[in-house]
Amino acid sequence: MKRKRYTEEQIVRILKEAETQGNAANIIRRENIAQSTFYKWKQKYSGMAVSDVRKMKQLAEENRRLKTIIANQALDIEMLKEVNSKKW
Repeated sequence: MKRKRYTEEQIVRILKEAETQGNAANIIRRENIAQSTFYKWKQKYSGMAVSDVRKMKQLAEENRRLKTIIANQALDIEMLKEVNSKKW
């Protein structure tokens, strides 16, 4: 069975709909998602708006980029220290 990938906007919509209707079982059945998936989404995205989810995604991407920059700088520093420590 092919798995469906939901966007953050769809996840937030599903959670808000479940919150307003009060019956998560019907929504889980209608959207054809596992109950554990629904509650994982609820734990992660509970109380968030679509804009909050987008900001979180942008911050995670920026954090990843900054970590790679720092790792590259640390490698450059180590390389320069190694080159400078040798006697010519």
